[in-house]
Amino acid sequence: MSRVYPAHAYGEGPRAGCYWPTTVVPRDYPAAQGRITCDVAVIGAGFTGLSAALHLAEAGQDVRVFEAQVPGWGASGRNGGFCCLGGSAASDAILRKTNGEAARREYRCAEVEAARFARDLITRLGIEADLHSEGETLLAHTPRAVAGFAARAAQIEADYGVVPEVISGSELAQMGMKGPFHAALTTPVGVALNPMKFTLGLAEAAVRAGARVHGQSPVTAIRRDGVFHLSTPQAEVTARRLIVATNGYSSDDLPGWMRARYLPTQSNVIVTRVMSEAELSAQGWTTRQMCYDDRFFLHYFRLMPDNRMLFGMRGGLFSSARFDARMDRTIRAHFERMFPAWADVETSHSWNGLLSLSPDLTPYAGPIPDMPGAFTGLSYHGNGVAMGSYAGALLADLAMDRVPKRLYPEILRKPPGRWPLGRLRRAMLWPPYALATLTGG
Repeated sequence: MSRVYPAHAYGEGPRAGCYWPTTVVPRDYPAAQGRITCDVAVIGAGFTGLSAALHLAEAGQDVRVFEAQVPGWGASGRNGGFCCLGGSAASDAILRKTNGEAARREYRCAEVEAARFARDLITRLGIEADLHSEGETLLAHTPRAVAGFAARAAQIEADYGVVPEVISGSELAQMGMKGPFHAALTTPVGVALNPMKFTLGLAEAAVRAGARVHGQSPVTAIRRDGVFHLSTPQAEVTARRLIVATNGYSSDDLPGWMRARYLPTQSNVIVTRVMSEAELSAQGWTTRQMCYDDRFFLHYFRLMPDNRMLFGMRGGLFSSARFDARMDRTIRAHFERMFPAWADVETSHSWNGLLSLSPDLTPYAGPIPDMPGAFTGLSYHGNGVAMGSYAGALLADLAMDRVPKRLYPEILRKPPGRWPLGRLRRAMLWPPYALATLTGG
């Protein structure tokens, strides 16, 4: 395999302290063995792959999912659980310049569709995913950020068809949002959830529908001669169609088209022990809203139903046990500065995982151009809970040679180009990361 990070990033170390696996009872998904023939082979058992498998199986397709570890092992089982608007990291100005205003508006509509699709899927499948939060809240960490809230609120209403709520700095404390913030803007789209429960719920629903999910079955080779031939350590697979759903954990040679079309980067999360009502009151943070701030090194955080605080942060360009420890200290320091009353509250869990960026900062869900019958979905820019699940449903339709019945925006249909520098492309992030560090994020 040809991957961007050192082997440590793809091992157990970064995941060892993850909170989410402690909240579920694991199910055994046996490794693929022998000679297997199927209609559609799906590589990767995260949001995209499992959503695709579910919708394929529900349509009567013989589908197999091949996961290198266990379902939810990658980013789908490590993220902050923000099922919300997003998928693209490009600004409105960039989207408008590179794709046109009509395509920008269409993509914004798809963001709403994706968030609603994921929530409806949870309801339809009866997944107990610990839902909370009425939309998401942006917190301004500077007065300058507040100045842009009025225009931002107007744009949200125009793009998404919802009316956001602006909360002034003087009102934050009474809303249970006491902290170093100057105002808040709540968009009533999306919900917070337990991403591992959602992922495993998708896996179990796919199996009930007839899909077969294989753990400990990394695909080591792909060959096409009219049909697809996949190799795993214990199986040889033949499939009419192929979906690659490995996102930040992809390999540049599986298939070769993937080379440099995605850029993995790390996101880091900590979760505290359960806090008492007195501890919550001492800080003045009692809201169950999922929140984020407007920094380059984005902070995202939420008080979960059991009174644990989840706090996440982008950043981290290296991968080793030593750098993981350093990032743990860094994120803990950011947490204590934001919530000083909780400086003595223990962090019971700490972990990191890989998300994916594309060169044009927009996601892709569609055909692999030089492999007829193969499809992929990737690069959700840290917002894959909704958009990744939605992309999986689109890919299922495409793999069955159907026109997607859901909104399939032009931007999502545009294949990514390649990052410069090949396997060294992580260096593209060093200048902006260094600048953000010098300017306080």
